[in-house]
Amino acid sequence: MASFSNPLVVSEARPRPWRVDWWLVGATLGLLLFGLSSQYSIEGGRFGGNFAKQLVWLVTGLVPAAVFFLVSPAGWRRVGTALYVGNVLLLAAVLVAGSRVKGAQRWIEVGSFQFQPSEMAKLLLVITLANFLYSRRDSLHRFSTFALSFLHALPVILLVFKQPHLGATIVLFVIWLAVCVGAGVPMRFVFATAGLGVAFLGLAYVLKIPGVFKEYQVGRVEGLLRGDEQRERFQTSRAEIAFGVGGLTGAGFLKGEQKAGRYIPEQDTDFVFTVVGEEGGFVGCLLVLALFGLLFFRAWWIMFRADELYDKILAAGVLGLLSFHTIVNLSMNLQLIPVVGLWLPFLSRGGTALWLCLSCVALLLNIHRRQRPVLF
Repeated sequence: MASFSNPLVVSEARPRPWRVDWWLVGATLGLLLFGLSSQYSIEGGRFGGNFAKQLVWLVTGLVPAAVFFLVSPAGWRRVGTALYVGNVLLLAAVLVAGSRVKGAQRWIEVGSFQFQPSEMAKLLLVITLANFLYSRRDSLHRFSTFALSFLHALPVILLVFKQPHLGATIVLFVIWLAVCVGAGVPMRFVFATAGLGVAFLGLAYVLKIPGVFKEYQVGRVEGLLRGDEQRERFQTSRAEIAFGVGGLTGAGFLKGEQKAGRYIPEQDTDFVFTVVGEEGGFVGCLLVLALFGLLFFRAWWIMFRADELYDKILAAGVLGLLSFHTIVNLSMNLQLIPVVGLWLPFLSRGGTALWLCLSCVALLLNIHRRQRPVLF
């Protein structure tokens, strides 16, 4: 039956299993290919080590992706309370029994397997916030609803901050704002809160407010502003050299000298884009940026065309999550902001992060296949 509000739209109650956004799938596969080839190159062209682990994580990540592709959005609404409680309890368990690495307590170990709950907490927060705002869809224009949504997100944000993980804390804050934008909360609330958040971080740095920044985080900010290239700015200055060596077309696959010499710390995670820059050059970087651009455009298009408000809110949260991670990671690689410690979607090594990215894309595809087609 045609919709009376839009005669071009044909309604269809049942999802169409084979209706796929191939542009979104293609962008995802392209980024995964760049990610795997970068990890393979970091391993020196050896089928093993972190490259083999990344392959295993990719295959196993299809399981949570299948769940988010098959479970209807209405299904997530029915278990929203359980997801929220489980999310909070799992993050609390990290602080009680989590393993500590480099001064941070962020992982839960099960045998030889490490799981980072703060990563999946991002997508779970998108879902539970969407549930919260959708249940109050008649009062979204009120500041009280906006404030209550922050109180909903606050326990998750504080538990991640205590790990400590400032980067993930900021991501969760951005997710809250992105979900509110998708829900249709007045933009004056969102802009004012974003401004206050930035101002608070600035004052916390200038006034040295205790408990906000760790000593190494202050060092990263100072390193960007006036650090020595052999000390505070060693990582970013080496990244700059890698991009410079790459030039227009790059040194060639497996031929990066900065990569081979292990001169750039965390090159398989936070600074994986330097491998693309050194071995693929400007052309390789441009292609990766084009793939991210396509990914974000399709996510925005799915959000824009969503038939249900709840689906629109979910897509907005996913778009905010993935785009913020990408913008921050690329910015710190290019010395535009201090090193924050956020991975690059689909390229950085990490099992939980890769599962999160695959689940986000699967959720977008699920929303897309439930949309009514437009007939021209």
